[in-house]
Formats: sequence, structure tokens, C-alpha cells
Amino acid sequence: MELKDKIPPHNLEAEQATLGAMLLNWESVNEVVLYIRSSHFYDQRNQIIFDSLVHLSESSVKGDMLTLIDDLTKRGKLDAAGGVSYISSLTDMVPTSANIDYYANIVLDQAIRRNLIRISSEIKAESFDETKESRSILEEAEQKIFKLTDTNESSSIFNMRDIIPPTIELIDKRYKQKNSFSGIPSGITELDSMTSGFQDSEMIIVGARPSMGKTALALSMMQHIAIEKKIPCGFFSLEMSANQICQRLLSQISRIQSRKLRDGMLRLEDFTAIQNAAGLCYESPLYIVDTPNMKLLDLRTMARRMKALNDVKIIFIDYIGLISSENEDAPVYEQQSAISKSLKNLARELNIPIVVLCQVARSAEGNEPGLNELRGSGSIEQDADMVIFIHGNRKGQKADGEEGEYNPVQDRKLIVAKQRNGPIGDVDVLFISSYTKFENKSKDHE
Repeated sequence: MELKDKIPPHNLEAEQATLGAMLLNWESVNEVVLYIRSSHFYDQRNQIIFDSLVHLSESSVKGDMLTLIDDLTKRGKLDAAGGVSYISSLTDMVPTSANIDYYANIVLDQAIRRNLIRISSEIKAESFDETKESRSILEEAEQKIFKLTDTNESSSIFNMRDIIPPTIELIDKRYKQKNSFSGIPSGITELDSMTSGFQDSEMIIVGARPSMGKTALALSMMQHIAIEKKIPCGFFSLEMSANQICQRLLSQISRIQSRKLRDGMLRLEDFTAIQNAAGLCYESPLYIVDTPNMKLLDLRTMARRMKALNDVKIIFIDYIGLISSENEDAPVYEQQSAISKSLKNLARELNIPIVVLCQVARSAEGNEPGLNELRGSGSIEQDADMVIFIHGNRKGQKADGEEGEYNPVQDRKLIVAKQRNGPIGDVDVLFISSYTKFENKSKDHE
């Protein structure tokens, strides 16, 4: 028998048992409706009966055989629901309502299988449509599949008896591990003390004027996370090539000037340091994408793939202004708003922090930037869970503190201008321009 002739997956006995258990124990209705919908039932009669039971519940009417029949009659759906005889037979299917979760989950499982078949058919049909881009078809397919995986995730109401034990267990675990950070540490000690590390599901914006070190800060954090701590990390570079990023990392780790790596002006002994740095990079769980003007659709697809295949714990994006919107005809403000909201939703979907670099307006040149100067859209400020600005003197300083002669070791300030779940404030750091690297201010430097 061909696939098109097969009856879609379903279990009528489980559907009837679920409805019968709901009639036997009215309190169970509030539990079942958290994850079951009428569309999950295969039999149309059962869909109508379930909708009626939900309607009675919303009307604060206790459902039983009589109130159910009365409600269906008033709405002219009694015959479509199978009539009195069918409804009366539902409670005969189950001796008790104790197993209602078991029955309901069978109904849900069969519904998921039917939806998978439907989605597969839709993907097949769209694949033959030459007017649609293959990337768009892939994105839609992924969204539909991911939506299915969330079908059986329901919200729950917890009392303190449920919450206290796992919370105490988590606190005890952190105490034993002596780890003061609940999130992923950036390597900037004062910043991590202020934020407890980058938290899952959060979108962190790093903003600065051009050439102030946005990419350098991201790479410095990434080196600590992926290379030193061995935490899987993804990096989307829309401005620099993967080779350029690799050279910067080798410079940071080997402490050999990046200019020398570019020009080839190296000493023989430098190669030992470079090889050691390359070995550390080679073994690190760092994954780089270097596509210029990357479309938002492609970025989300590759981020999901990174999470699924490599289990990345954090993603960096350099930078938001170079992401191409799918709707390029819309005003720039609307495009940036859509991109910002999409990246925030992606962080929640993947349940990892996403650090996004962003330029600030020209009005911030030489001044401490503010939230209103994030370039692109006010939506970025609104969607971000944390906003960090880089501020400092681009020219560097002399030893006596006067502006003028270029100094390879420069003072910078990280301004935490927004943090939903923590304090705001300033963090003093050092920018080593020779290695394009940020380091803690307290660290000794030659």
C-alpha cells in the first residue's frame, strides 16, 4: 500500500479514554488543556466534545454528562459530536481518571506524527516550486520542526515546596565547585563579578564607535571562553575573514604583534610561540562563520546547526549592522527592529547567550555613549538584556597622562549601561593595541 493510501496515525481508544477521564474527574480538565488542543484529536466528534468541555471550564460550569449534552445542544453541535449515545459511552472506556496523563500523551504523540507527515508533504510540494528560494524553504521547514518539538512543553505552576529543594541543591553545588559565576565568564574579572557571567537566553549588546575595539573585545572574550575554558563557542564574522580572525587569536595568545604576523617580520624564536598558540587554537571548540552581508535567515539556520551539532554554549555576532534583512524594501528602522527581535528570540530558542556587536552614533565620538546612541533602532536597546559600551581615548596617552604620542597600552572603560538582572557601572580595562587584545587592568604588563 502506498503512503498516500495509508490512514494517518491515530488512536481512537486513547482519545475516548481521555475525554471519559475528563468527565469522571472535572479537576483534570485544567491539567490536560495545558498541553492538549482540540486539533490533537483525530476524530472530529472528539474535537467537538473537547472544545465543549473547555468552553464549560472557561464558563466556570462543572462538566458532567448532562452539562456537556446541554452545551452541545445549545450550540447546535450535538449530532456532529456523535449524539447522546456516543457521549454516554465515553465514561465506559475508563474505570478511573487516574491514568488521564497516559491517555492524553498518546493522543499528543499521534498528533505529532500526523503533523510530521503533513509538514513533510508541504516541504515536498514547496521543493517543486521554482519560485521559492531553497534557503527560504529550509528556514520554514526548520521553524515548523522546531515548533513541533515545543508542542509538549507546557507551562507549570510551582509552589515553594517544589522550588526550594532544587534551588538549595543548586546553591550547594555552586558552593562545592567554588564557582562564583552562574553564566559563562568573559575573562574580564570585574565585568564577570558584576554580571555573574553571560546568562543563557540573554542578548548582550557590545557597542562602540569604529576602531574602539569591538571585535578585539569579542575575540578576547572568545579566547578565554573557547581556548582557555574549552567551552564550545560560535563566532559569526560578517566583516573579517576566518584567516584574519585566526591571525588575531594567534597574536593575542603568542603575544607577538599582529603587525609582524601580517608583514612577516618575525624572528626565528617567534615561531615557537606561534606554534604553541596554534596548538591551543587547534584543540579549541571554536566554530567560525565568515560570510559578509549574511542574511538573517541563513544566520539563524547556521546558529541552530551549531547548537545541534556542536552544542555551542555562546555565540558572538560581528556585527548587527551587516546582517541583511529578508525584507530589504522595508525602512531601515523596521529592518533593524526585525533583526534585533529575531536575535533575541534566537537566544531564547537556543537557550544560550548571544553577544552582538553594534556601532553607536557619531554623536558619541569622544563622549561616553548612551543607550539612545545605539545605531539602527531603538528596538536594539529594548530587546537587549545587557548593553556594554567601550569608551576611551583612541589615540592613547603618554606616561604622564597627557594626550599625544601613541601608546600601545591604552586605558579603556567598559560601561555596563543596561543589565536587566544586575547592577550597572563601569569597568576599567587595558587595551593592548599591538595584540588587539583586552586584559584586566590589574594585570602586570611589561
